[in-house]
Amino acid sequence: MILGATGFIGGHVGLAALQRGWELRGLRRDASAVGLLGAERIAWFIGNLDEQGSLEDALRGVDLVFHAAAFYPSDGRRVPSQVAHAVQQMKNVLEALQRAGSPPLVYTSSLSTIGRPPEGEDRLADERDVYVPGTLPRSAYYETKIAMETEVLRAAVVVNPTVVFGPGDARPTTGGLLIALARGFGIVSLPGWLNIVDVRDVAEGHLRAAEAGVRGQRYILGGANLRISEFMRDVARRANVPPPRAEIPAALLRVIVRIGERLPGASVLGNHVGAFEHWQPINCSRAERELGLKPRPLAVTLADSLRWYEEHGALKRRTAVV
Repeated sequence: MILGATGFIGGHVGLAALQRGWELRGLRRDASAVGLLGAERIAWFIGNLDEQGSLEDALRGVDLVFHAAAFYPSDGRRVPSQVAHAVQQMKNVLEALQRAGSPPLVYTSSLSTIGRPPEGEDRLADERDVYVPGTLPRSAYYETKIAMETEVLRAAVVVNPTVVFGPGDARPTTGGLLIALARGFGIVSLPGWLNIVDVRDVAEGHLRAAEAGVRGQRYILGGANLRISEFMRDVARRANVPPPRAEIPAALLRVIVRIGERLPGASVLGNHVGAFEHWQPINCSRAERELGLKPRPLAVTLADSLRWYEEHGALKRRTAVV
């Protein structure tokens, strides 16, 4: 069973499972939604995480559950109520799983729950490092994600994808950044680091976590570490658009975030950009070592992503760049 089978990551998990010959069920809220999986390749169930009965019906008799449908905050405000909503949804899932006989669970968490290494430790952040609730009190995204992971950790194998790109992203979230840069909107770059991973490697990591992961443990599913400015220049080169002219100083970005958080519709600032000082390079070796995950080169991910957006009308055709 895949909760979130119509989504970007959930759909790719389903495709990877079908390639192995697994039988699939998927939960969807909209009876017409099929995502990447089509109407014939999966047994669909209608329901959502707020309706306990629909979850129990969907989970009855399953051998394994992938939970890739976790709550996504609608804005950066009303943080306590959004955290409470997210936790209640997770409790609904856990109770439905218990009623279904407690099949194994792989939960798709977030890079945001990875904290910084303790002061004085000269190393990259990894699974030992946990985001401390309240560190970014105005980010509903960070606060809900750590609350959900804390709620589910003892009952699940947890995977933490980093920044995910790849083909098949019909409703872009992080992919929207790639589209904007390829359209030439990357006039200035931001300070900080990214770790970027291909969605197809994230899907493979889910299956390997189901097969070899340990319940109660976290596995970062990541790929290449690079500075944001380097990433933006690379995308600009591939899209044949001008590269960023300069990098915004961190002090100026803090001011922009403080002002922007007060404006209507400032969810990106409140949830993500406001956390720029927490963006960091990541050590992804545990998933490589314990799950055998070998992420593909970043160049392949970016080329395939841009090609998919071109083929589906989100970008104009361009001259190929390798």
